[in-house]
Amino acid sequence: MDFAFVVDPLDHLKETKDSSVAMMRAAAKRGHRCWTVQRETLAWRDGTVQARALRVEPRASGTPWYVAGEESAAQLAQFDAVLMRQDPPFDFEYVVATWLLERAERDGARIFNRPGAVRDHSEKVAIAEFPQFIATTLISRDAAEIQAFIDEMQDCVLKPLDGMGGSSIFRVRRDDPNRNVIVETLSGLGRRTIMAQRYLPEIAQGDKRILLIAGEPVPYALARIPKPGESRGNLAAGGTGLAQPLSARDREIAVALEPLLWSRGLLLVGLDVIGGCLTEINVTSPTCLVEIEQQTNFPVADRFVDALEIAVRAAEGAP
Repeated sequence: MDFAFVVDPLDHLKETKDSSVAMMRAAAKRGHRCWTVQRETLAWRDGTVQARALRVEPRASGTPWYVAGEESAAQLAQFDAVLMRQDPPFDFEYVVATWLLERAERDGARIFNRPGAVRDHSEKVAIAEFPQFIATTLISRDAAEIQAFIDEMQDCVLKPLDGMGGSSIFRVRRDDPNRNVIVETLSGLGRRTIMAQRYLPEIAQGDKRILLIAGEPVPYALARIPKPGESRGNLAAGGTGLAQPLSARDREIAVALEPLLWSRGLLLVGLDVIGGCLTEINVTSPTCLVEIEQQTNFPVADRFVDALEIAVRAAEGAP
């Protein structure tokens, strides 16, 4: 099969930990052909969506992680599957990409995760669909409302709705002398909606990433433990990843969400859980495949390619 991965610039991918690289290596090991696409090359012309596609041969190890092959303009519908793996921020250009990918989907392209589902599932706001699993949360851009929330919670976390990797996330206590400027900066003086959540001290035991593949949970989560002096467990913020079996609460959340998310065309989802509370639902480019596999020997990337092959055959109507 031919798989096209819409990814960040190839020299930005870290071959020792990037989940997209792990997926390509697992696919190539089975004889599938891997192509990469840069989001800015997506275009619609004469009824079809096309892009510049670069054939890559992933290497098992070493730098660079791939050998570049041919590059050409290609219609997305000619690939067996297109995988949208572009990192946030989820800005207007990201939305445009989902529009174009959705148009390609109507022309017969098989795209995972489905672009409409990615667009409709804000990684922060999507938790509002499952209030039974979340900590006390406010989504607003009204400064007075946000300040009242801080007063009520006394200790909370503020974050933008379009970031990743722990960027621009603040822990704010009621007596924080910088609380006004933090609210002003994050909300753009009321021009941007942000999220405020009750602070969960269980972050000290890790911000767990639970992976769902085709509606089935990977049996291990990666608990991302903050470094000393930090309240963010994100690996990009210096956290340490510790793989561990799913707890009963982890599995409860995963089992409740997995059939609904999979029915919407979300092949790979990353649930973030702190202290038994769901904090995010990641659908753009979920990661942590490599860390879980390295620490547990559970073949996460192979399991993903298994699911991708099944999904492609199902879409083609093959047995």
